[in-house]
Amino acid sequence: MSTAKKAPVGESLKSTQIQTSSTGSSISYSADHLANQFLIAMPGMVDENFAGAVIYLFEHTDKGAMGLVVNRPTEVDLATLFDKIELKLEIAPLLGQPVYFGGPVQVERGFVLHEPSPEYSYSSSLAVPGGLTMTTSKDVLEAVANGQGPKHFQMTLGYSGWSAGQLEEEIALNGWINVPLSCDEMAEIIFNTPASQRYERTMSHLGFDPSHLSGEAGHA
Repeated sequence: MSTAKKAPVGESLKSTQIQTSSTGSSISYSADHLANQFLIAMPGMVDENFAGAVIYLFEHTDKGAMGLVVNRPTEVDLATLFDKIELKLEIAPLLGQPVYFGGPVQVERGFVLHEPSPEYSYSSSLAVPGGLTMTTSKDVLEAVANGQGPKHFQMTLGYSGWSAGQLEEEIALNGWINVPLSCDEMAEIIFNTPASQRYERTMSHLGFDPSHLSGEAGHA
């Protein structure tokens, strides 16, 4: 797994200070190859950062790949995070919602994964065609605090990154298996399924037990 400091899209949220863009909306589109799919760690994954991980891959090009672990909640909740960035969050159902570990790269930066909607327009977002949207600018959290943000979202710190060709190699070595699902199916797993059940729920869409592939190559 690559831990190279690959710059995230646009201005990034920070856990202690969030930078915002002073320009207009900057939305990038990338859905090459495995983007807009889940990656699930195979049973033999030895890296403790990714054992049992489900990753939503939002970018995959010939230059590398980026994604967010979606089933690893931390002990930090939204109330604590909003307090650190000097935003007042008073929406009771959200206060105890956990902040997630998105990966080991740039863990001080925040990434908000949310459902796509023409109603939402933020300073720095990456909208994956046919999939979810990842926003890195503070205005999405300001909207959440005002009760006008995405209805379904997940706040993560850090991301998972691979250099050119690295993800393909790890899949070939049976480190990961990709799971293509519809946007609705992915949203159901990320936003409506308890974190402890997301790995099994994603795995169930494969139609077989991945542990049987322990001696075989992964697929793309």
